[in-house]
Amino acid sequence: MERTSRQFTISLPPDMAEQVVAAAKAESRTVSELFREAFRTYRLQRIQTLLKMSEAEGRRRKHHGYKQDDVERLIHEARAENGSRR
Repeated sequence: MERTSRQFTISLPPDMAEQVVAAAKAESRTVSELFREAFRTYRLQRIQTLLKMSEAEGRRRKHHGYKQDDVERLIHEARAENGSRR
């Protein structure tokens, strides 16, 4: 049977480890739940940072983005191109 989760071993300085345990206890959560949420938060912030960087690069290149009609047209063009390859 395949596991539904993976285990990781991490090392923390003793004072940080105490803070993690205290935070989990204060929120009536497990340490695993706390780290899962921390990673989800990290991932969301990273995605937001990458999007902001992409937007800044677009502005630097004087590209003001696509409109809704452009997006729909590009999707149809890409689908038609992919369909013609089959």
